[in-house]
Amino acid sequence: MARNGQKQCVEVILCAIRSINPPSVRKTSRKSARSASSEKRRMSRFNAPRLLYASSKTPKCIARKLQNVSASTSRRYESGASGGACTDFPWRTCRVQGVQGVFPPKDRAIVIAAACELPARFDLPLSHFSLHELGAFIREEHKDLQISLSTIWRWLDEDALKPWQSRMWLFPRDPQFLAKATPVLDLYHGSWQGSPLGPDDYIISADEKTGMQALERRHPPVPPRPGQPQLIEHEYFRHGTVAYLAALDIRSGRVMGRVDETTGITPFMRLVDHVMRRKPYRNARRVFWIVDNGPSHHPSTFPERLATAYPNAIAVHLPIHASWINQIELYFSILQRKLLARGHFVSIRDLVDSVLRFEDRYNKTAQPFRWRFTARDLKERLKAC
Repeated sequence: MARNGQKQCVEVILCAIRSINPPSVRKTSRKSARSASSEKRRMSRFNAPRLLYASSKTPKCIARKLQNVSASTSRRYESGASGGACTDFPWRTCRVQGVQGVFPPKDRAIVIAAACELPARFDLPLSHFSLHELGAFIREEHKDLQISLSTIWRWLDEDALKPWQSRMWLFPRDPQFLAKATPVLDLYHGSWQGSPLGPDDYIISADEKTGMQALERRHPPVPPRPGQPQLIEHEYFRHGTVAYLAALDIRSGRVMGRVDETTGITPFMRLVDHVMRRKPYRNARRVFWIVDNGPSHHPSTFPERLATAYPNAIAVHLPIHASWINQIELYFSILQRKLLARGHFVSIRDLVDSVLRFEDRYNKTAQPFRWRFTARDLKERLKAC
């Protein structure tokens, strides 16, 4: 009796839909009348599904009654019928067998909470959750939840969660990390000890790129072709290593570097001489040298050694494990990606010449990096650790 009553209700609604269609719409060609897309447009234009939704039917049920209209199409009419809300449709607030996406907020919260934990928290021998592993865990721990992987993925996507992805992270080890990093970040934004820098103040970011290998590929690289990327031979011959010491002018973006056989105090001071003996640095009011805590420029010895050689030079040291604040590392990354990673060097001399020619080419169009990270940003990030 209940089924007959529902059937009669739907038939009455369909009759009402046909009766509200104006005569001009009924006069369509036979081909158009049989067209699925034409039927969808007519249903959309005259709000046919809205009357069906008033009977609290599911999209699949509606699709069966509205011929040539799929469940996904009828589901799209829901927001128009309810004004963007789902509260008018009882089928959206409880699980119905065979209907997708019909879960109360508690089920969604269970999935999101599990995705925000490491598997070890649940005594699982996994380093991370994949989509399939997360789905299997949810079904195993909550046997009453039968949630498809596509639903889980959609919920994760809505919250920008990807438990299968990771990135390397190094927690600050220096107890004075913020105090040491703040002067460096202030220099990048044009101030020192609370006062703005003058036009005759310069900032140098310096470091060494050690262990650059002169690798000769067993076969020279093959240039790219249509449908084929560049081919790089996997095997190679080693011709030795060198060190590249470079200094970046923060304000101009220009690089001044030299290649040496090794690193150390003497090679690094040769780099300092290479920079400070040229204009405009030798006559500048102040030249700030931003360096890390390596043995070539250790905080215990380098400031005095630098000030003795050049009274207008000031050493500014980074915190421990803070090379990501040193802008010269950005240039080293560009050098690595554009030259060294796919390089083919037949000798040490070939590697040295290539690095220095790359530096000259870079300086022809050099621009300062747009550094936006501030001391306030660092303070907020440290609070989140």
